[in-house]
Amino acid sequence: MFGSAGAEQQIDNASEFTQPMQDIVTRICFGEIWQRPGLATRERSMITLAMLAALGKEPELKVHVRGAIANGVTKEEIREILVHSFLYCGIPAMVGSLRAAETVLNEIGA
Repeated sequence: MFGSAGAEQQIDNASEFTQPMQDIVTRICFGEIWQRPGLATRERSMITLAMLAALGKEPELKVHVRGAIANGVTKEEIREILVHSFLYCGIPAMVGSLRAAETVLNEIGA
């Protein structure tokens, strides 16, 4: 999602306690799964935002908003994905996700 430099930074920032989790996330999630053929990283980012909104996982959604922007998803597309989540996930999921996304978009100047 953030390239090899981003993965290395996550590994370097992991504590001894969180190292096993970071290894799994880096190898399996961002290695094997995100690198599979069939979907572009942009599409994977969009799907991930929708799933995180559905689950109400705003802290992870914030991380993935940054990744989505890096993968070419526009601010407007992010908004529409999260507004669309209302239909299938409910108002609280949409509201929380939009607030989390807006925080990150403001932080990065998008």
